[in-house]
Amino acid sequence: MSILKLAFELFVIYILYKFIFEFIIPVYNTSKQVKRKMNEMHEQMNQTQHNTVNEQYRHTQSSTAPKKSSHEDYIDYEEIK
Repeated sequence: MSILKLAFELFVIYILYKFIFEFIIPVYNTSKQVKRKMNEMHEQMNQTQHNTVNEQYRHTQSSTAPKKSSHEDYIDYEEIK
């Protein structure tokens, strides 16, 4: 009877070992990796959005700057009767 009990205990230990090292640890590592990748993507998106906003701001600032007028900008029109 003790041999059956020992075999059962070894079987349970084997199943727990397989469960921990082939399921729990890989799931933990994968979830950690996915979380890291999501954080990297989030940071990259924020950086891209920040750069886009800065470029748009610079573009609007440069386009709204007053232009110097010169005589070359004007065209003389003659009235035709």
